[in-house]
Amino acid sequence: MRTDWDPVPPAEVHELFAALAAPWWLAGGYAVEQALGRSLREHGDIDVLVLRRDHLAVQQVLRGWEWWAADPPGALRPWQSGEILPAEVCDVWCRPAADRPWRIQLMIDESDGECWTSRRNPRVRREVRSIGRTGASGIPYLAPEILLFYKAKDTRPKDEADFAALLPLLTPGQRRWLAEAIGDTYGAHPWLAHASPG
Repeated sequence: MRTDWDPVPPAEVHELFAALAAPWWLAGGYAVEQALGRSLREHGDIDVLVLRRDHLAVQQVLRGWEWWAADPPGALRPWQSGEILPAEVCDVWCRPAADRPWRIQLMIDESDGECWTSRRNPRVRREVRSIGRTGASGIPYLAPEILLFYKAKDTRPKDEADFAALLPLLTPGQRRWLAEAIGDTYGAHPWLAHASPG
């Protein structure tokens, strides 16, 4: 099976997902760049986040594509048409055909009524309408403090760079939310000293 990636550019993702009658957001590195309004680096993939309640609708948006669910601890298997994915599956790789590179990584997160709840900690929650922002290009992306919350787990050099780039953009309220979410989920963390509002 091919393992190479050729990420769909954000503008094309926007065109594809315009047909989705449910909220969606860019996540990961491309979302960081939407928040900053500038490029930071090359990207190995592109992440699109949807709520689990809406995940089946993505099959209609990407009709004719192949969808492969990442079953923990990471084995890929076909996501069948109409199959409701179990709670432990929160990652789907998508490509137009078997002989093409992977193009979109679908991330699936949880919700409870009109509240988003983190798949890493159900106590970390917000109203769905408050978890996204819209870039100058009109592309929806995950709020910076939520991006950083997810990036705080097992940080890599690019996550540290994203933290340094995004932190100055956060309001005191966003910093407070981030510090509380990190502390409640990961415990002691080196970002806490910087994320907590003064």
